[in-house]
Formats: sequence, structure tokens, C-alpha cells
Amino acid sequence: MVVELISVGTEILLGNIVNTNAAYLAERLAGLGMSVYFQETVGDNPERLYEVLKQAKDRSDVVILSGGLGPTQDDLTKETAAKVCEKGMHEDQKAKEYLIRYFKKTQRTISEISENNWKQAVVPDDSIVLYNDNGTAPGIIIEADDGTKVILLPGPPHELIPMFEQQVAPYLCGIEQGVLYSKVVKIDSIGESAVEMAILDLINEQSNPTVAPYAKPGEVHLRVTAKAKDEEEGKQLVMPVVEELKNRFGRHVFTIEEHVTMEEALVDLMMKHHLTFATAESCTGGLLAGRLVNVPGVSNCFNEGFITYANEAKMKYLGVSADTLKQFGAVSEECAREMSEGLAKVTGAKVTIATTGLAGPGGGTEEKKPGLVYISCTVNGKTTVQKYQLNGNREKVRYTAVVRALTLMRHSIINVYE
Repeated sequence: MVVELISVGTEILLGNIVNTNAAYLAERLAGLGMSVYFQETVGDNPERLYEVLKQAKDRSDVVILSGGLGPTQDDLTKETAAKVCEKGMHEDQKAKEYLIRYFKKTQRTISEISENNWKQAVVPDDSIVLYNDNGTAPGIIIEADDGTKVILLPGPPHELIPMFEQQVAPYLCGIEQGVLYSKVVKIDSIGESAVEMAILDLINEQSNPTVAPYAKPGEVHLRVTAKAKDEEEGKQLVMPVVEELKNRFGRHVFTIEEHVTMEEALVDLMMKHHLTFATAESCTGGLLAGRLVNVPGVSNCFNEGFITYANEAKMKYLGVSADTLKQFGAVSEECAREMSEGLAKVTGAKVTIATTGLAGPGGGTEEKKPGLVYISCTVNGKTTVQKYQLNGNREKVRYTAVVRALTLMRHSIINVYE
């Protein structure tokens, strides 16, 4: 099944917002075994949207549009889609009730609601309405006379994502013959090209199931997808390939669960071994602790965290020696080691992680260029220090350093406990 994505909004064209919806939808559709051949972005212009949608409808089985379903005059996605599909419009009473219920939650009376809000309850004739529990605009599925499915989703991600997961994904699976069963194998600290070379034989010989690689910052995901008559048959086709991938990549596989992140896998590992951890950050400035704190239940193992940006803080809180800083500098293997080992002493945590580096763009020398980062992890008295020369701007260097720190923590724990 060929799917086309159209993102609607002048603010996307101008770069005022990042189009995360297209990335999310493309990845999820690939996970459902569907082919996304085209993606377009069009501004809030009905004439241009009409042309883009008409072309998409002529060449794709399913067209998914995001954005342009709100109450303002430039929100014309719904009206344009109805025109392309030659459908009339009518007010949907249930959609209106959802609107009223939503506004009551925000402590607004009906008299306070501006008239243009009610246009959101007007939908194309003969359409499937996707009622919105997280906003005001319902989604819509138009089944055109030529068999094309045109799906309209609201733009805000906190509305689009649950609507897709709860209503659109089941619909798409229902119109496919049979079922699509997939698993994702998530791999850390190996580049995409190296991963691909390691599975070229599987890729070249694949038919059903298929293996598709996707690169993420610091990760590579391998999605194994099978088309089958039912879920049980799909599982029987997919799992032997998953096991083969686990054998090939070993400890670099941190999960085969769709929604488990690297930090969640790490916290699960620490909780499995009843470990506590603490962080000491210089160049990452709290980003590492912040990412770990996103994991529910992390309070069971996270002791405390320090941001020791200045040399004085490294000495005061972590016991880094003045001689080390004078001889080797704050951005050095020696300083990183003393940071994580000192952190273990002052906190009593079984696992400690420390970051120090030059995020850039300035502050570098011939010997120490911007992007140079040292990360040290101490597990039960055993310390491992890694040196990285990272590329990119300040934000990217700091983000990548966090990913490297998570990976180093995980592998250091495995080395000691498994």
C-alpha cells in the first residue's frame, strides 16, 4: 500500500516550527509495512493545497494530511479535501459535543466561545470522524469514490500522535489484507553503515519478512516486518530473524521493544541489579540527568546529580585535585576519571558517570579542538574512560555526549554484572 504525506502550514515552510509530524508518521507507517513514496509541505493556500492533494490522490492509495483543521480562516484543509473528493459538508453533532466538552474543561462557558470555533464540527459528507480527546479539531477519513483514502489529522503532535495510534493505525491495518507484524531491534554504539554491512546477506535474501535499518542519534534500529494471515503466523516469521540479529550484535542490542528508549533500557538494567547511580556533568550541563529523569521509576535508583562546570566546583564537590587540573586541564582523561571516582566516594552510588569536554564553538586549541569530550564511568570501583571527538554545533555536541554517556554506562554495568 502506497501512502503519501502532506504537511499543511505556512509556519512549516518558513521554518518557524520543525516538522516532527512527518518524521513520526513516516516511521510509524514503515513499521506498519506501508510504503511512503512522497512527502510534501504546502502553505495555508487553498489553491496550492488543492493541486498538491489532487496529484497525491491520483498516485497513492492513502493520503495523510496533518494541520489546517483549526478554527481560523486559513485552516482550510478539510474544505479543500472535500472539494478534491467531491463531497459536501455538514455539521457533525457528536463533534460539536466534543467541542463543548473540551471548552468546559478549560472553564469556558458557551457564550465565551467565538463563533469560528464551531466550524471545526463541520465535516465532509460520508466521512469517518475521528473524535479528538486532546484538542478541538476532529480528524477525518474520507473514502473517495476511486478507492483512495484521504486522512486528515490535526497539527499539534499531542493531538496527532494519540489519534494516529488509537484510531488511524487500526483503520489502516483493517484495510490491508492479512496482518503486518513487526519487531524492532535497537542497537547502540555501532554506525549505520557497519550495521548494514553486518546484515547484507539478510537484506539481499529477504522477501518475507523484511529487515529495514533506520539511523538514530547514537542508535540504529532494525525493523523486521512480516506479512501474514494472522498475528501468530507473523510472530513465527519475525522472531527467528530477531534472534539472529540479537546473536550478531550481542550486547549492543539494548531492546527489541518498540517504545523502550535507551535510557529506559539503562534504568531497567540498573533496577535489575539493584544499583544506584549519580551524575557529574560539565559540558552536558544537566542534559544527561534530565534524560534519565524522564524515565518513570528512576527515583528508585537515582541518588543525586552535580553540574560542576567550573574547576572550583570539580574540586569542591568531586575532589578533583588542583594538580590534575593544572597539569592536564579540565578536559582530560585524568580529570574525567577523578570526577567519576570522586562522585562515587561522596555519594556512595554503585554507578557514577561524569562528562567533561569542549562543546564549542570557541575555547579550543591545537591539541584540544571543539567537540573533544571525555566520559568516565565507575561501576563498583572499576572505572572506564572514553575519549570522543564529536562533530557539529554546540547543541549537537552536547546531545551526542549524552548518548555516548548512556551507552558507556550500560556497557560498563554489563561488563561487571553480566
